[in-house]
Amino acid sequence: MPAGGEMSGLTAHFLFGEFLPSLGQLFFAAFGISFWILALISNEFPGWLSVLGLALTVGPDCQGAWATMAADLDAIRSAAARVAASHGLDVVDLELTGPSKDRVLTVYLEKNAAGREQLKAAIAAGENEALPERLREGTLSVEQLSGITHEDCAEFSRDFGVLLDVEDLVPGTEYTLEASSPGLDRKLSRPEDFERFSGCLVKVQTFEPIAGNRHWHGRLKAGGTGSVIALGAITLDLDAVKQNSKSRKTGARTVEIALRNIEKARLVPEI
Repeated sequence: MPAGGEMSGLTAHFLFGEFLPSLGQLFFAAFGISFWILALISNEFPGWLSVLGLALTVGPDCQGAWATMAADLDAIRSAAARVAASHGLDVVDLELTGPSKDRVLTVYLEKNAAGREQLKAAIAAGENEALPERLREGTLSVEQLSGITHEDCAEFSRDFGVLLDVEDLVPGTEYTLEASSPGLDRKLSRPEDFERFSGCLVKVQTFEPIAGNRHWHGRLKAGGTGSVIALGAITLDLDAVKQNSKSRKTGARTVEIALRNIEKARLVPEI
């Protein structure tokens, strides 16, 4: 596999925490919900009773139980960045998904700038023969490789799991921690991402349509007269790939998309 094993589903799994509400909490919640619904549907109850019903629903015990299910993603991201930095890694993205008892916290990692430069140097020197053919051909950017290994994921997960537990950053319920490479189809979210992957194929979904189309597929063009950050927009070369019917109807060969109008963006692997 290539360095980082980008197409291998490289993931380390760790399981933390456990939460079971007490019978008292469940009864309190059920009673509060019933009271609240009755207050809402009955004209005989004054409006303040519906508020009281809602307060009962999330009363002291239940509030505590529900509060443990909340998580501050900014705090988690900050903690992940600290741990990653200690291992020579950068946090690419972070997600907390799933229902309360089956939540998955996934942290996407890559080597930091220094680590990526070392990877580039090793590739240039021919020290790593297990490389994708497209990389050797020059049609795949070295930047698209995360460079991380299974050992990187495991070591980060162990240290980060301890920190999460100590600081109670994902409180109150069982969850699984995953550390993973971002993959060749990584998400792009920051202006710096679009600058870094200039020349790569991307798929972009916009908030507002451009020429009646919200889905675009093309090659990121270089900034030209200005950087992505300075211009606040990206430009896609649409001739680089076959377009969908809506894109073809526009007759455009390039499209400029403001950064503020980008809802989702991902790299497209060239394999």
